[in-house]
Amino acid sequence: MTKSVLCSARGLIWFAASLCALMVGTSRSVEAQGLGLADLRHMMDWGNASLILFDQLEYAPTTDDRPISLDAIAWYGGARNRLWLRAEGEQLTATEGGEGEIQLSYGRLITPFFDALAGVRVDQTWGEKSATRAHLALGLAGLAPGRFEFSPSVFLSQDGDLSGRVEAEYQVLITQQLIAAPEVGVDVALQDVPEWGVGSGIGEAEAGLRLRYEFRREFAPYLGYSWSRRFGETARLAREHGESVTEGALVAGIRIWR
Repeated sequence: MTKSVLCSARGLIWFAASLCALMVGTSRSVEAQGLGLADLRHMMDWGNASLILFDQLEYAPTTDDRPISLDAIAWYGGARNRLWLRAEGEQLTATEGGEGEIQLSYGRLITPFFDALAGVRVDQTWGEKSATRAHLALGLAGLAPGRFEFSPSVFLSQDGDLSGRVEAEYQVLITQQLIAAPEVGVDVALQDVPEWGVGSGIGEAEAGLRLRYEFRREFAPYLGYSWSRRFGETARLAREHGESVTEGALVAGIRIWR
């Protein structure tokens, strides 16, 4: 157990150091083109605007539970200061139950390509077992070198449990209307939280590929495949509750925004 905690702590420290290096590298690459950060921020200084994006609203008909899943974000503000809202979760249709997560954050532009986020996250499960917990949430959201969307976060729960998450997505333009969107995500935790099915260390990795067709930029149905795998203590807890360690599903959905 002690060895697992130490490995997780080293992983979180490495994770934080990598974020700093990435942000410094992004800033220097911009300044090397003759534009300082102050210049770019001035160029990007527009009035308040808003965005509501349902990035994934999908159904998985080939799985036993046949869930409907949601991943959505919204923000309001200007180029430098924004209020962010993110919601994700799933509702089972073959049985009762589901889970969801909501994050409300304040975002501040810290480089031309990244916002620093600070706020709260609330998790909830319902069905046979209902539970709620809250976290302090800190993270980044933006474009990393190579123009892939990069969103690392660190969470501190109301009980003092520390965890982290890294998500990345890339948009591959096949034609002007046909777009492939591969994505990956990894969860890591410093402590065991068995009541939430979380073990210390790397807990779960997710990957997916969705192919969408944009009839308009704001309206795009898609087909895809979603895969997830639990590891270590998280996998053991899943087996104890009769849950699958590895899952894969064909999905069909729609991406809309305004």
